[in-house]
Amino acid sequence: MPLFRQLYARLREKILTGEFRAGEKLPSTRDMAQELGVSRTVALLAYDQLLAEGFLIGRKGSGTYVSSVVTAGRPARTPSSVNIRLSRFGSAASAAWSRVNYPQRPLDPLPYDFASGLSDIENFPFEAWRRILLRCARKAPISALDYGPAAGNAKLREAICMHLRRSRSVACDASQVIVVNGSQQALDLICRVLIEPGGRVALEDPSYQGTTEVLRAAGARIVPVSVDENGLDPARLSAKVRLAFVTPSHQFPTGVILPLHRRLALLNWAKRQNAIVVEDDYDGEFRYDSQPLESLQGLDREGRVLYIGTFSRTVFSTLRIGYLIAPKRLVRPFLAAKWLSDRQTASLEQDALAEFISSGLYERYLRRLRSRNAARRDALLVAVRTYLKDRVEVSGYEAGGHVVLWPRECISEKAMIERAAAQGVRVYGLSGYRLKKSTRSGIILRYSRMNESQIREAVSRLASALAPIS
Repeated sequence: MPLFRQLYARLREKILTGEFRAGEKLPSTRDMAQELGVSRTVALLAYDQLLAEGFLIGRKGSGTYVSSVVTAGRPARTPSSVNIRLSRFGSAASAAWSRVNYPQRPLDPLPYDFASGLSDIENFPFEAWRRILLRCARKAPISALDYGPAAGNAKLREAICMHLRRSRSVACDASQVIVVNGSQQALDLICRVLIEPGGRVALEDPSYQGTTEVLRAAGARIVPVSVDENGLDPARLSAKVRLAFVTPSHQFPTGVILPLHRRLALLNWAKRQNAIVVEDDYDGEFRYDSQPLESLQGLDREGRVLYIGTFSRTVFSTLRIGYLIAPKRLVRPFLAAKWLSDRQTASLEQDALAEFISSGLYERYLRRLRSRNAARRDALLVAVRTYLKDRVEVSGYEAGGHVVLWPRECISEKAMIERAAAQGVRVYGLSGYRLKKSTRSGIILRYSRMNESQIREAVSRLASALAPIS
């Protein structure tokens, strides 16, 4: 810091801690400068700042004194002794922090890491993205630097709408698209707009931690619905539930796909109960053996489905842009909630993403990404058949970017993870996503950050880790 700021900060600290007491006279600026070996200007600037903030008062012909407003003998700050009462939301959020705050990079990196939740940034066309971003920055008028609409950039909303119609059969127009800061904000807005504390909410079990914790923080009463080999069974939904959260295109984390008859049954349940269904289509773009299944929202004829998507999975994670497709009668309250939350999502990135999509670059990139992921997926399945044979069941391989291995033998999940780490392979357990306790162990393998040879070697090392433990 500049010298005068250093002197100001030191004098301020002495006043606040009581070392300089209220009414005490300070040395003149000339004496202070001489004692410290600095110019008088430094002392003058420091005193002027303290005078302006009210820490000092000047008495004409007498000198400069510590203001009587400052409590004499004020003790040093002891933050740990202050008992601040949190709100219910604050307490819930604090409790959730230890469950959701995990390091992006493990402290002890391993040679092979089936890292979960990461996009394939190595194949993203960054040069094209930089050119678009620079072009958008150069041509942006001054007016574009003002506040924008809470719903998001009009061009981006139209581009998202057109893309979703083609790729996911989403039935919407641009007025229903609300641009958000990633899918997590969409989940938060849904809780604010539709959930009262104590309200019953159906949630797949196991489920995405981000959904579970935001519901807990909102005070919702979570009703777990177990997932089987065909996903959530609508017949198990409680009659008292008015909101259900589902991941039908690739259930997280088991990876199973909700078949058509259950999708229709889910919509019929929503109609009977006058309920809302939240469809989190976090990686519905990725389907390998056939075209992606039509979205649940595209089957809805009554406006009962809220559709969530994100570009964090397909572009890169730090691009905090997602979207919420709301039924028309719910657009207004969601726009108001978005405005109250953060006013708007960053404009420049929205401009660039709109051009990236409308130019066709995004869909070309998705085709390449699907091809790369399909090759990795195939290498993973071949390696599992080769090295693990019938010792495991595999789910979730038809779509998405991860699979789940279910050992047929009774193996402790913790021991399985530790033994895999000893072989240089990091895998991720399923238990952290469960709402109810289960004796069945499972591990998640996300393969979008590994090449085929790495996948083969990692699975070969897993063979010993998944052996029965006596």
